[in-house]
Amino acid sequence: MPLSPASASSSTPVAKRIESDQEALDVARALAAEFARGASQRDRDRQLPWAELETLAASGLLAITVPRAYGGIDVSAATLGEVSAILAEADGSIGQIPQNHFYILEALRVDGTEEQKRFFFERALAGDQFGNALSEIGTKTVAQHNTTIVPDGDGYRINGRKFYSTGVLFADWVVVFANDPEGRTTMSFLPHDAEGLTLVDDWSGFGQRTTGSGTTIIENVRVEKDSVVEHHKGFARPTTIGSLGQIIHAGIDLGIARAAFAETLDFVRNRARPWMDAGVDRASDDPLTISIIGNLAIRLDAATALLADAGRRVDIARASLAEPDVIAATVAAAGAKVLTTEVALAAANTLFELSGTRSTLIEENLDRHWRNARTHTLHDPVRWKYHVVGNWVLNQVAPPRNGAL
Repeated sequence: MPLSPASASSSTPVAKRIESDQEALDVARALAAEFARGASQRDRDRQLPWAELETLAASGLLAITVPRAYGGIDVSAATLGEVSAILAEADGSIGQIPQNHFYILEALRVDGTEEQKRFFFERALAGDQFGNALSEIGTKTVAQHNTTIVPDGDGYRINGRKFYSTGVLFADWVVVFANDPEGRTTMSFLPHDAEGLTLVDDWSGFGQRTTGSGTTIIENVRVEKDSVVEHHKGFARPTTIGSLGQIIHAGIDLGIARAAFAETLDFVRNRARPWMDAGVDRASDDPLTISIIGNLAIRLDAATALLADAGRRVDIARASLAEPDVIAATVAAAGAKVLTTEVALAAANTLFELSGTRSTLIEENLDRHWRNARTHTLHDPVRWKYHVVGNWVLNQVAPPRNGAL
């Protein structure tokens, strides 16, 4: 069946239209204030944020990267990174859920047909959510897929199993990454209720507990030809698919870091005790505590600045698609991801170091920041980002082209 309004979800209300980068930031801050109120309880009880995701979809934020030619505002990459950070500071899981949604829209922008772009960008503007079915276990590397897509008449059939699929439980469209008979990666847009598609709520990670990252089972699922994007083409030439995705991941880590830092300031100011040898009455006057807080504040500011700079470089590369610009964007995004990873883990650790044993009580649930930071920062190893940056700076070896860069 060709793409048409009948193919679309009928349950998603039409979202509002955001008109500018500044409005996107303002909307994100307003939502963050609302989402933060129940974040700890949702994490503690593993309550999936169904209502919050509906609110997010209705707000228009999920459409902020739709190109202007298709009715969107196409916010800057720096704005997208900051929006991600704002949401993740309120709730690390909610901050992560749209990452794959925006990655999919970027891949669609780069390699989708005109018909696909018109249809799926319009669905994004309406408030539809796109979830990914990408990662698998049992393969030699994370880049490999056992999930296959094979011709079937005038369409295709997909079979496979995905280990975790961030956001699919909330999604109107499940986007399945599968290898064609030539071993090339494709991206197929399936309605969430497609026959043969099973979404299992079995994510058991100790962090990012409410991202809806369950198993996706694809059993002989029919997909129409015009719902398949040849994703492999996006890495056969210079593009910003990977670097834009990394900007969002870095924003998520930055938001988690900010949340942990804010908890630290509150605890030290209001509940922690100074060390007995400090000679002060308040923990906030302890000179060593002050020094550690200053160090962390500087690193947070540096991470924020590096993320913004990487976003600007991604925007330049998206406009030119010149290889030097794409490399510069890739290297900058890798550097931002390194620093945001490190500051997220440092902030989460420092929270306990400065707040003391009381901060470990289960009822405080402050460990959620460390659990979220540790879990999300495992998405792709920063040790290889050091290598990418160093190999470029030292040897002028261009970074590999993949979704993790």
